[in-house]
Amino acid sequence: MGENNTIIHVSDGNFETEVIKSDKPTLVDFTAPWCGPCKVIAPILEELAEEYADRIKIVKLDVDENPQTATSFGIRSIPSLLLFKEGKLQDTLIGSVPKARLEDFMKKSL
Repeated sequence: MGENNTIIHVSDGNFETEVIKSDKPTLVDFTAPWCGPCKVIAPILEELAEEYADRIKIVKLDVDENPQTATSFGIRSIPSLLLFKEGKLQDTLIGSVPKARLEDFMKKSL
């Protein structure tokens, strides 16, 4: 099961362009390849990215490869989901949660 093109992988280098300056609300999934709970929510995020493609952007950031961004937002446990709108952090959700909870979280920005 490969990654589709709905979820963009961001880095320290393009975080500002892809997230802060995004014209759509953006959900950032702070994740890592070794994180079990991250793997659990990954397919749910894929589904939501497709369902809400026209209204919200979902991106992933690997905390191991991009420590600067993770540190600047005080990420201590993953998965951490940060919701941005018009360049500002709106809300944070930590841990693996069911799809309905993720969807409610996302809808706060719509």
